[in-house]
Amino acid sequence: MTNKLQVKHLHSRSSGWIERSLRTVWHPCTQMQHHETLPLIALKSGKGIWLYDQDGNRYLDAISSWWTNLFGHGNPFISKAVKDQLDTLEHAMLAGCTHEPVVELSEKLSALTGHALGHCFYASDGASAVEIALKMSFHYWKNCGVPEKQEFVCLENSYHGETIGALSVTDVTLFKDSYAPLIRNSHTVESPDGRKAKEGQSANDIAMQAANRLEALLQEKADRIAAIIVEPLVQCAAGFVMYSPEYLKRIRELCDRYKVHLIADEIAVGFGRTGSFFACEQAGIWPDMLCLSKGITAGYLPLSLVMTTDRIYSAFYDTDIARGFLHSHSYTGNPLACRAALASLELFRLHDVINQNRIISGKINLALESLKQHSCVRHFRNRGMIWAFDAVMTPEKQATFPRRFFETALKHELLMRPIGNTVYLMPPYILNDTDIEQLTEKTITVFNEVIQA
Repeated sequence: MTNKLQVKHLHSRSSGWIERSLRTVWHPCTQMQHHETLPLIALKSGKGIWLYDQDGNRYLDAISSWWTNLFGHGNPFISKAVKDQLDTLEHAMLAGCTHEPVVELSEKLSALTGHALGHCFYASDGASAVEIALKMSFHYWKNCGVPEKQEFVCLENSYHGETIGALSVTDVTLFKDSYAPLIRNSHTVESPDGRKAKEGQSANDIAMQAANRLEALLQEKADRIAAIIVEPLVQCAAGFVMYSPEYLKRIRELCDRYKVHLIADEIAVGFGRTGSFFACEQAGIWPDMLCLSKGITAGYLPLSLVMTTDRIYSAFYDTDIARGFLHSHSYTGNPLACRAALASLELFRLHDVINQNRIISGKINLALESLKQHSCVRHFRNRGMIWAFDAVMTPEKQATFPRRFFETALKHELLMRPIGNTVYLMPPYILNDTDIEQLTEKTITVFNEVIQA
């Protein structure tokens, strides 16, 4: 069947690729029927902040290709590192073998935590990292003679992936409800969402209120709870909920007191995205397990890992194979992906990226000031290299807002995908002044067009 939208473009280069894709590719996070009218972009290439389709149209990648691309498409430094590695070792199993890229990457990541987290267990995607952390926590308590600690806690509106284990600690009904019979229940506690603050309240007040609710749960059930999992500082898929670092400090204390693991899911918010290299740094704490993916390879290749402590690692170190952590993925610690990650870390060092991002962030905030004051904008918020705001409109318009915004943005050379009525920006870290001007002006123009339509 020919997509209705493509009828207008039957003679374009894109149309053939789009038709072939719709016949054979089942796209992620998509109701495929929507592509009868919703644009599907047939990409050909990428360079810097821009993606190009088969017809030569360009789109500013304002969301870093699902939050992965840190240093632009076709980054020559990372590309060279991957090409050089390709001539040496493309892949080998990590069971019984090791190689330079995975050793060097593990060492560098551990050093970035001050060696608080010294053991890296690799996989390929974020949900897999979450699965590893959940299994690792459960198995740790079993090895320690406390097998009854097998329950988990997550935050209201949390999202940690779409595999079965990850869905058990996800609180987004759209992803979860269809698979409810397959999913193990977890405890859901109040989110420290700073938007909940009423007159006279601060974000810290909301954080402490949420932490107190967690403590009440732990007082009652800590003997059965293995871990709590949180996205530090920003709950991305929840609509970019932002909260005070004080919440992380408080729950670290609670986890220590009640002997519960703290799992930090920094899959989306690590690698400088929140303003520090790791989000947990802003609270001055380290979790028991740190899940990383997305930006780790700067968007080049799939890679994820869980970092953990000596204490947890030691609980599996034994002559008994059943006490070992017998989890595996075929492409665990892939050398090409690890080499891309090492090149990305080197770019952070060479270009003082964290401090440079603070300058970029300040310029973007200034350029978006008119949007912040817009009568149809609520809760404009920013942390590091993440911006979000909530659009206010009639219920009739709200139902179609994400799709209308996405389509309008494409017409203005902008790739953005709102989550519900929340518009967000998560651009690459390489923006110059001209890029910032284009990004912000296009965002404001698109928002005004969609709101006034």
